Amino acid sequence: MKQGQIPTLKQIAKQLKLSTSTVSRALKDHPSIGLVTTMRVKKLAAELNYEPDNRAIFFKQQKTFTIGVVLPSLSEAFFSTAITAIENIATDNNYTVILGQSLDNAARELRILESFKKHRVDGVIISISKRTTNFDFIETFKKANIPVVFFDCVPDRSDVYRIVSDLETGMLEAINTFVSCGHNRIALINGPKSLLASKQREESFINGLKINNIKVNRDYIFHTNLSEKGNLNAVEELIALVDRPSAVICFSDYVTLDAMKIVREKGLVINQDIFFISFANFPIWNHIENKPMASIEQFPGKQAEKAAEILFDLIKEGKTDKGDHIIYPSRLIHLDIS
Repeated sequence: MKQGQIPTLKQIAKQLKLSTSTVSRALKDHPSIGLVTTMRVKKLAAELNYEPDNRAIFFKQQKTFTIGVVLPSLSEAFFSTAITAIENIATDNNYTVILGQSLDNAARELRILESFKKHRVDGVIISISKRTTNFDFIETFKKANIPVVFFDCVPDRSDVYRIVSDLETGMLEAINTFVSCGHNRIALINGPKSLLASKQREESFINGLKINNIKVNRDYIFHTNLSEKGNLNAVEELIALVDRPSAVICFSDYVTLDAMKIVREKGLVINQDIFFISFANFPIWNHIENKPMASIEQFPGKQAEKAAEILFDLIKEGKTDKGDHIIYPSRLIHLDIS
């Protein structure tokens, strides 16, 4: 065999004076092939650095044994936890994960999905960008027989598989906590109005206030596009109110970080002049001074793990008995602010 040439079954068979079918079965430890022949075949295959032609295997099985995963950003602890859970399930199923980061850019997200389809991944798991409004790709993947499972940030549709966190539970616990500490001027810094999660947070916020007999003040509900500038603008509007809120619930821990920064710059004291509770339970809070009073755990690992389990059911069986809309209760985690 010439130097640099990729070894094939035919070349192994020719050197050992065997049929290619015999060599193929020997490499798979087929019981019809004798032990001596199997050992000879495997020895030569190892010497030649032979590797199976996956293209032929994929073509025969109509699978690529890869799944695509689209996440907003791995710089967020929430999504780095999620991808670890997904990769663990994929490894258990002998699959490889191809990862793309949308960076909350809808056009970039679509290009990643188109690339996945072009490379014929067997399935897709996605947490959509916070700016995604066009979901035509769902029908495209359905026609291509490529199952898609959404988690955390999901479309407002009932015809897809989605795994989410029950935001209302954590929101009510947050409001109850503030009320128990004597707060009744409670504000919400929410995400984009178009986002399903923002709508759910606002509905839960209003419901929590009503349960605690607190009048809903629309001046206390702010929206941000989740950029640093958008977050800071929202906080500046909040601080500028004549009857400034004493407690704030934020869309996410990253919004809270920006909010606390501007509050300190304005000369206000965290957990004295103004208190915060946010969503996502950022792991690094335990190493930061002047942290928020609490954070709402949304269990990214459990969400992602269930999404992967459902996807592999769909890939292997074409169906799942785990359901198409799974909700994990969120939970308030009190942080040590002493």
